[in-house]
Formats: sequence, C-alpha cells, structure tokens
Amino acid sequence: MTQLLEHAFQEASKLPDMQQNMIARWLLDELLAEKKWNSLFAESENFLADLADEALKEHRAGKTKPLDLDAL
Repeated sequence: MTQLLEHAFQEASKLPDMQQNMIARWLLDELLAEKKWNSLFAESENFLADLADEALKEHRAGKTKPLDLDAL
C-alpha cells in the first residue's frame, strides 16, 4: 500500500462509522467501475479495429470527404 493511501485510510478511520462506510462504498464502487471499463475496452478492441479497417477501405474507395467544420 502506498503511503498516500495509508494516510487517507488513517484519516478516514477518524471519521464516524457512517462516513467511513460512505467512503468505503464510494471506493469499492469506483474500483468496480474501473474493472468494468477495462473489461469493456478489452472486449471492444477487435470491434474498434474492424471499424477502423472499414473506414480506411471506404476512404481508399473514394467514399469519404473532408470534414467541413463550417457546416457543423
């Protein structure tokens, strides 16, 4: 455990139980969300590569045009 995280836990341990539980729930939710995002990105890697290949094929076939920012 890093010193900063240890310090944060020491400070949190001084809070009332309800606030400690709120911090614990928030931290656990954040860690779970991070795991989910990592999993989703890992699963989408092939899909994104396929989309990129398709876009390149369309560009090479002349089916694309430059982006006109004024038209947005």
